[in-house]
Amino acid sequence: MYHYFKHVFMSALLVSAASCAGTGDGEKIVDKTDFKSEGGVFDIDALEALGRVSGAVVSPDGKKVLYGVSYESVEENKSNNDLYVMNTDGSDVQRITRTASSEGNAVWINGGKQIAFIYPEKDVPQVWVMNADGSGRKCVSSVEKGVSGFLVSPDESKILLISNVKYSRTAQEAYPDLPKATGRIIDDMMYKHWDEWVTEIPHPFIADFDGNTVSNPVDIMEGEPYEAPMKPFNGIESFAWSPDSKELVYVSRKKTGKEYAISTNSDLYLYNVADKSTRNLTEGMMGYDTNPAYSPDGKYIAWLSMENDGYESDKNRIFVMDLASGEKNDLTANWDYTADAIAWAPDSRKLFFLAYRDGVKPVFSIGLDSTISVVAQGECDYDGLCPLEEGLITMSHSMLRPNEIYRVGNGGEVTKLSTVNDDIFAQLKMPVVGREMVPTTDGKEMLTWVVKPHDFDSTKTYPAILYCQGGPQQAVSQFWSYRWNLALMAANGYIVIAPNRRGLPGFGTEWNAQISGDYPGQNMKDYLAAVDYMKQFPYVDGKHIGATGASYGGFSVYWLAGNHEKRFAALLAHAGIFNMEAQYLETEEMWFANWDMGGGAANAPADSKDAPDYGAFWRKDNATAQRTFAMSPHRFVDNWDTPIMISHGELDYRILSSQGEMAFNAAKLRGIPAEMLIFPDENHWILKPQNAILWQRMFFRWFDRWLKDDK
Repeated sequence: MYHYFKHVFMSALLVSAASCAGTGDGEKIVDKTDFKSEGGVFDIDALEALGRVSGAVVSPDGKKVLYGVSYESVEENKSNNDLYVMNTDGSDVQRITRTASSEGNAVWINGGKQIAFIYPEKDVPQVWVMNADGSGRKCVSSVEKGVSGFLVSPDESKILLISNVKYSRTAQEAYPDLPKATGRIIDDMMYKHWDEWVTEIPHPFIADFDGNTVSNPVDIMEGEPYEAPMKPFNGIESFAWSPDSKELVYVSRKKTGKEYAISTNSDLYLYNVADKSTRNLTEGMMGYDTNPAYSPDGKYIAWLSMENDGYESDKNRIFVMDLASGEKNDLTANWDYTADAIAWAPDSRKLFFLAYRDGVKPVFSIGLDSTISVVAQGECDYDGLCPLEEGLITMSHSMLRPNEIYRVGNGGEVTKLSTVNDDIFAQLKMPVVGREMVPTTDGKEMLTWVVKPHDFDSTKTYPAILYCQGGPQQAVSQFWSYRWNLALMAANGYIVIAPNRRGLPGFGTEWNAQISGDYPGQNMKDYLAAVDYMKQFPYVDGKHIGATGASYGGFSVYWLAGNHEKRFAALLAHAGIFNMEAQYLETEEMWFANWDMGGGAANAPADSKDAPDYGAFWRKDNATAQRTFAMSPHRFVDNWDTPIMISHGELDYRILSSQGEMAFNAAKLRGIPAEMLIFPDENHWILKPQNAILWQRMFFRWFDRWLKDDK
């Protein structure tokens, strides 16, 4: 799913910007620091020192785990990922790379004797191969525009490569006599996306591969102006080789311009390697179809499928197609939650999958008869699925710990395998996370996470911060974030209130869907209900409560600024929507604006539900849209009375920085204490290490000033 804001880690399958910085010759290697905590408290320095575990892959014989660990260097202002191997019982950990650029997309080949990965060659990411112990590194591809992901066929005779192809024409191509002209010639929508002007798009290439050389690459979508994988978030999980290596399934939304901007209708395409034919497997299925996976016996294809075109946060169903008959079956038709990832068991009789439920993300299994079982569940989120003959390898994180690698046995027993950050956490006193069930204004109960400072003393009073989630339909589970870190907020002396308000997954499709067309409605009442509920506890200082959030969470802060009735003493919004009318015409993915602001196609007038602008503010025939825009945060600025800090990235094309600038100017014109932090080189997120630290320092300086200094 695409979201205005995501906490989940970016897939290790795509090469990060840091990994394209060069071959590493003469560069300083970013490595683990010798962190020593001075006060034993979780702080910004401890957060930045943590190793970031990703990409666990099991060897063909099931005996080894290959994974990556990245560290950030504040001094160098970059990160670096290196590769490690250990036994599947956690023993014999071996670091197999130590380079100045990142290895990514690492997989086992040659029966586990070698590893293929992506690494820069003369500043261009290419496919490399090395022995399983890290020796004998060599570059095996020479793709002009580089490789951002790859997938080796099961027989290892072919390799699928992701590389960019040209998309838009330049001014010089239109007018060769103007070689220094810089203007962009634009004749349709989707001319920019996420954080880039769209001049190139990714295409899949199939090439020959003999373990030493990648040769004869063929663009299997040559001449097609469509993305595969779909940007900005999808990667190699959008492709699947058949077990016999004769076919490849890929995901694409074969639309451009306005049609792309208003639709989420992607499909699975089956490409025959021999005759180069392509067939649409999901024709007539109108929402996102993603994450194809062949069963090991080759009899089935499973994938994730959404029903409704334009609804990016629809329920993700698990579909299976019988390849012999072509019959499609929704295994989760009678299950009211949304799946997040799938992987076949080795016997092809069931799939493992992840899904948010009741505030956490367990591992489930589902049989071909739709029988669902819980495989592993705790006060944590599981992340990634690598099935074994017995059990599986996965990762797990919580609000108090980032990812480590775990093994889950057939009986559900969970064993921690990696200990990347144990030495750091052994030095720290961490906050405490608890659950509160908060009564809502419409008679329901809402799970609210409450994070309390280390050494919490119920006889004392603490300032509090309401955390407003983005998405808007992104889970408030046991997530770990390097920017929106609730443990870090609590460690700085705050009670953190994190409600699972209306519009979040894990509590059924009705709860999740309610927010569409009701941005300023019930979910805002849910936020205020959580604040009022927590104020009854004597340890919460009711006069010193702040509110913060990003993206839709930033919208929430702006809306609460004009409607909180003195509940908050300070506010902070990042990358938020301030003026919904402007946002409707500024954003790129119009399906999102139509569905969320117009209430979904089902709420649009019958004669206009398929119109590309059914959620627009000028559609007087759409009562839901009219109500949405009438309640835009900018319409309540006359009620603003609370100090507010605003931050935004100028490379954010999802929600333009002008939204934050408008809000800042409004606050200043109203005479309200305000501060703004603008990043010219960041997008919807704050990614560079020094910028991330700057943001954290400003965050706590702001809230400390208004929630602590006058106590």
